[in-house]
Amino acid sequence: MERLSNLQMAQRLARAAEQIGGRAYFVGGYVRDTLLGKENKDIDIEVHGLTPNQLETLLDSLGERMTMGVSFGIYGLKGYDLDIAMPRLEHATGRGHRDFSVFVDPFVGVQQAAKRRDFTINAMLMDVLANGLRGPFHGQEDLKQGVLRHIDSASFVEDPLRVLRAAQFAARFHFTVADITEALCASMELKELSRERVMDELQKVLLKAEQPSIFFRELQRMQQLDFWFPELQSLIGVPQNPRFHREGDVWEHTLLVLDEAASLRETVENPLALMLAALTHDMGKPLCTEEINGVWHAYGHESLGLKPAESFLKRLTREQKLIRQVLNLTELHMKPNAEAAAGAAIKTTNRLFDKALDPGTLLALALADHRGSRMEGEKPDYGAVLQERLIIYRQTMAKPCVTGTDLLEAGLKPGPIFSEALAFSHKLRLAGVEKESALKQTLARYK
Repeated sequence: MERLSNLQMAQRLARAAEQIGGRAYFVGGYVRDTLLGKENKDIDIEVHGLTPNQLETLLDSLGERMTMGVSFGIYGLKGYDLDIAMPRLEHATGRGHRDFSVFVDPFVGVQQAAKRRDFTINAMLMDVLANGLRGPFHGQEDLKQGVLRHIDSASFVEDPLRVLRAAQFAARFHFTVADITEALCASMELKELSRERVMDELQKVLLKAEQPSIFFRELQRMQQLDFWFPELQSLIGVPQNPRFHREGDVWEHTLLVLDEAASLRETVENPLALMLAALTHDMGKPLCTEEINGVWHAYGHESLGLKPAESFLKRLTREQKLIRQVLNLTELHMKPNAEAAAGAAIKTTNRLFDKALDPGTLLALALADHRGSRMEGEKPDYGAVLQERLIIYRQTMAKPCVTGTDLLEAGLKPGPIFSEALAFSHKLRLAGVEKESALKQTLARYK
């Protein structure tokens, strides 16, 4: 038997529900994105008018039922990307993201079920069978006008994550946050949020928005940078040499680099590392910017920025590999363009790429940094030269090289001298010396 598509299964479910007095609606982001003409593989369905037992029996008749939240009334069907839920009401019992009482009520009605959602554009329902749109809070009008507007002031402030969601939606969809909603967001406290929830919203922005800078500009307007993003807030007002940075302060430069990085993220192996490094690359400038003979300089900001960058990253994630990647990019971000401008030798760029955990992502960051700087006069383009050097580096690293086994077979014993010999042979490799010659030079020096 041919497997049904997600949409076909949703329609089968809706027909079965209708036969026993229920009604199935597409809800949430799926409806919003459908109206915007955007693809959304996450299909959310809300089934009204059936008791939990009725819905469970119905789902069992369609396939293997999965329970994803008994108290929330959320189910799935094995093999299908469908979130199937019953209408529910929520009430905050505390300030944490888990401090909510949830009441499943299949007969609460469309308006009350939609009222618990955050924004009008997420509160629309579309009948699975008839495709009729239900928008009790005028979400379709707000969607057409590109406005993010909250539904209920009392319930909206119960979940502080909605501040970040407002900024996230503004960035991803180029929407304007309604003044009254922005004011509510400014009044909310974000300290009780978990890093996981914050990082989840940030990732959506960094990996999906064409202009992720909008997210941070919205948070700035809401005065909500201080707790989760203080290192970015510290960039505001930090001056730069207008000869190289006509865009303004370090804050403006960082947001320009972030948007440039977004245009390059599909070209790299580590898009999240690239985007985070675009945020952290100049975090050292507030620590060292000074005026010397009437000119602003930030000498050493690459290394000085590692500590604030690390604090920033550890506040958001426990992924040590990602943190190492971003710190490596932060420390090296100036070098590719600087070495290209100086006409550096191949062995010099080989050494640079060897220090990089991901040379390709480092070049993308350097390019974004270059494009995000509004320089006086014609701006040189080092992209082609650096890409050629990266090809040379990869060709060099693909050639046979001196290994520890080679040194042992030649009579060297393990120990400090052995490690020095191995490091020396690696330097020769980066300088383009062939294996046979590198082995002879190493043995002549250390044996």
